[in-house]
Amino acid sequence: MASGWAKDGAIQSQIDDSIFDAVAKVREGLSLEESALFCEECEELIPESRRNALKGIKLCIACQRRREEMAQSLNTFNRRASKNSLLR
Repeated sequence: MASGWAKDGAIQSQIDDSIFDAVAKVREGLSLEESALFCEECEELIPESRRNALKGIKLCIACQRRREEMAQSLNTFNRRASKNSLLR
């Protein structure tokens, strides 16, 4: 049941789109490339255990954490403007 001027199934469609966007974002981050030996940002050695655990790593843990925190702070706007969509 939709509310207001929305069509039936509109809320489910928004949820599906949010999930699709989240999965696409994760897939973009996956890589089958060989991991870098040194961090691309700070040039510190990336530990072998990290390089082996995740393929295609280009950043050390500290730089990866900073990048994710910055992305999270920039990703606070719900572009679908739905008060019912709580998924990010």
